[in-house]
Amino acid sequence: MMKILFFGQLREQLGVAELLLSETPDTVHALRDVLASKGELWQQYLSSGNILVAVNQTISDFDTVLQADDEVAFFPPVTGG
Repeated sequence: MMKILFFGQLREQLGVAELLLSETPDTVHALRDVLASKGELWQQYLSSGNILVAVNQTISDFDTVLQADDEVAFFPPVTGG
């Protein structure tokens, strides 16, 4: 089962920190599409070009191929001063 985590402002906007997904989308991009189908709010925040992703705690891109037991984290960019 795929574990999906949301961090920072994205977690607050979507109102969820963690999801378990029984299906396995082929790529992170396909996963994002599955999640975006949950509603307008999900589509709005996950479709913005300002989201980073990590697969199994490694920064990845949206073309990364997924396996059923992967952990995928979505998070906004972190800025510092």
